[in-house]
Amino acid sequence: MAFWGFGFDPNALKVWLDQIALICLSEDFQKLKAELELLYREADPAQADVKAFADALYAFLSEQEENLGTSAV
Repeated sequence: MAFWGFGFDPNALKVWLDQIALICLSEDFQKLKAELELLYREADPAQADVKAFADALYAFLSEQEENLGTSAV
């Protein structure tokens, strides 16, 4: 599989995708996604599941990046 124009190292991309997969399979991620989905469905049911998934994933990726930044100090 090629990712033309993105400038990604295929090995680094695989590591990144593996990390995302682990996040998405975690119990904490599933709980957050479910909580967000309930809230989003009350406010606006249109694509609440997709929005909840994206926001939960962003939260976990941001936390992971923050943890990597603080552990390097």
